[in-house]
Amino acid sequence: MPPLLEVGGLGKRFGGFVALGNIDLVVASGERLGLIGPNGSGKSTLVNCLCGALHHDSGNITFDGRAIDGLPAYQRTRLGLARSFQLPKPFRSLNLVDNLRIPLLYTVNARPGTRLSDGAIGERCLALLDDVGLADKAARLPRDLTQVEMRKLELARAVASAPRLLFADETMAGLSPSEVEEILVVLVRLNEQGITIVLIEHIMRAVMSFSTRLVVLVAGQKIADGAPQEAIRNPEVERAYLGE
Repeated sequence: MPPLLEVGGLGKRFGGFVALGNIDLVVASGERLGLIGPNGSGKSTLVNCLCGALHHDSGNITFDGRAIDGLPAYQRTRLGLARSFQLPKPFRSLNLVDNLRIPLLYTVNARPGTRLSDGAIGERCLALLDDVGLADKAARLPRDLTQVEMRKLELARAVASAPRLLFADETMAGLSPSEVEEILVVLVRLNEQGITIVLIEHIMRAVMSFSTRLVVLVAGQKIADGAPQEAIRNPEVERAYLGE
């Protein structure tokens, strides 16, 4: 099968600073890929370029066989490329169901040939909340949620757009070990439902548990790409994290 996402020679500069240098990346359909690197390594810049929040300066991006260079973020989302954010920003005046209704209306129903009825949208919202363990809080406002519940809502909002590929950006930052396990369960369940997931995370235990492949960025360069246990034993990776 052709790759779901293919990135060739991606580069991004901010003035004289090279944030990304000639990044090559391939993501297969159904994969669970971990993306790691020290602070400032370029992870967020890479995700922003892939999702359309930033324009890359060189290279190309192909998603599901289609070049998406230059497409705005909302069009990439409609094609099936979604992301969650480390700092959730739900619509605070809307309850949980209506927070999920927004991406269903403006992403899923905006796709050619797709038109969910109001009833189908409501059922889908409740099913998504059930998937992340928030079905009993469907009528509550985001302010009523705990931190881990807010992260689950953020994942559900991303998944409501019916993506084929999801970038999960530090969904576990600041959570307790038991809460990290709750998020891992949700991510594995979403992957089993057919969503390809790229996990960007600093909690190595979680990354190693979830990922079937690991990509490591350091100073805007990809220095490792392979099986997790092999990637973390790469001498360059050890130097980046542990020093000489």
